Amino acid sequence: MTESEGLSDWLRLSLTEGVGTQTARDLLNRFGLPEQVFGAGFAALQKCVPEKLALTLSASPSESIAAQIDLSLAWARQPGNRVLTLADQDYPQSLLSIPDPPALLYLKGRADLLSRPSVAIVGSRSATQQGLQNAARFAQALSHAGLTVISGLALGIDGSAHEGALSADPAQGSTVAITGTGLDLVYPAKHRELAHRIAADGCLVSEYPLGTPAIAANFPRRNRLISGLSQGVLVVEAALQSGSLITARSALEQGREVFAIPGSIHSPLAKGCHQLIRQGAKLVESAQDILEELRWQLPAASDRSMNSPATTKLSETDALLEAAGYDPVSVDELAERTQMPLMTIHASLLALEMQGRIEMLAGGMYRRLD
Repeated sequence: MTESEGLSDWLRLSLTEGVGTQTARDLLNRFGLPEQVFGAGFAALQKCVPEKLALTLSASPSESIAAQIDLSLAWARQPGNRVLTLADQDYPQSLLSIPDPPALLYLKGRADLLSRPSVAIVGSRSATQQGLQNAARFAQALSHAGLTVISGLALGIDGSAHEGALSADPAQGSTVAITGTGLDLVYPAKHRELAHRIAADGCLVSEYPLGTPAIAANFPRRNRLISGLSQGVLVVEAALQSGSLITARSALEQGREVFAIPGSIHSPLAKGCHQLIRQGAKLVESAQDILEELRWQLPAASDRSMNSPATTKLSETDALLEAAGYDPVSVDELAERTQMPLMTIHASLLALEMQGRIEMLAGGMYRRLD
């Protein structure tokens, strides 16, 4: 049997309606490789799957499945593309330890990144500017330290985490995006250019067949792969009903570390992180906290780059927002925290008010809004 024929059987099994990860695993455990599943015959198949599914598996593939197999094989032959099966030696060992590893993984980019030590960074789609900056900085620092940064290509924290990781030296670390659609599609469309950069310098991964659109139910399910590929999951910002908490819960169930960045008690996007911390997640204030918890040995050059001025410099308005936090604060307190001239602070506060990012309260106090 050729490699292409073997992959055809894996594709057919995964594309058959009614065969999810659990059913596929049961069939493979009972019969062996997919070719042996299809050759087992109706009587043998009926003993472990419903009659309708046994009939489908013992018959020839439908025209639509045959067309999808041909499409997938042609896609896999393109440079940089690959379809990994559970039987491949390159299938990531970390996923084999989770309860429901997918039978197939569609990859675009550097497959080697799936077997490197990694940390996931997740959070709100409607993140604050400070949250976006935190995600990018943590990702850049962790990537500089030699860790691969994993996230879900969503708007907000995910996108900033990928951007931060890509800004580091690819020889030290990079980024992996786990998508909830087929890899021939990009969702959200706003991240099309980012997805192309990840395909070039990192890796795009999906368990879903080509052509799978953005279906709401697929995204919580892909979160188990984000945590499963990682040694730990960092939650940057999350509301109490955030999908990021699903990823954190998967991480705990899979025996991974969970980290959370605390925020103001007045910020709704800090409440999910605070809940995680109360439940045992590790409070972190810097990438170094994560590296120490994971007992990760920094490459010599990375230790310097994590704290270089180029990675920590902020604009005056962003620095002012970061210093303000979410509790009411006076101009004098801002001056003490930032060491900025009062004239600069007043000008920046006016600009931030006009942008709707901060508001003036009674008594000359200010409160951050985003």
